[in-house]
Amino acid sequence: MYRIALLASLLAAPATAQQVIPCDWIARADAIVEPWEDHTATFANGKVRLALMDVIEPAAGAYHILILSPPHDELGGRQCWTLGMTSSIGFSGIDWDSLDAGYDPAVGLTFEVHVEVYNGEYSERRNLTFTLNQATGAIGAQLW
Repeated sequence: MYRIALLASLLAAPATAQQVIPCDWIARADAIVEPWEDHTATFANGKVRLALMDVIEPAAGAYHILILSPPHDELGGRQCWTLGMTSSIGFSGIDWDSLDAGYDPAVGLTFEVHVEVYNGEYSERRNLTFTLNQATGAIGAQLW
């Protein structure tokens, strides 16, 4: 009975949200973690670029991921998005070296990276998976 109640409470708990938002103040060039060559990566023959961003504050949520990708706009520019916990709060850490990518024609590019999420008392290590469909520009994200 205890296990059923525990499982029910876990399923009823709100899921931690992540947000993909259009580039704004988070996407400043001076927020790319130095050295740039170690904290950016390209995929799909250079059409997709990811960069690790550190906007300094809030300290418990300063890290975001910058995503530049197709589709292109009418002037030929790539779409620009940032990925964080909310529109202004990122992750308390991102293990950039753990970034892994794969491709599934039905979904598009799939990325996985270890992140730290501040829970109000301390940071918890979580896995972040996000997908990118280059044809539509759709980006989805999930923490687990």
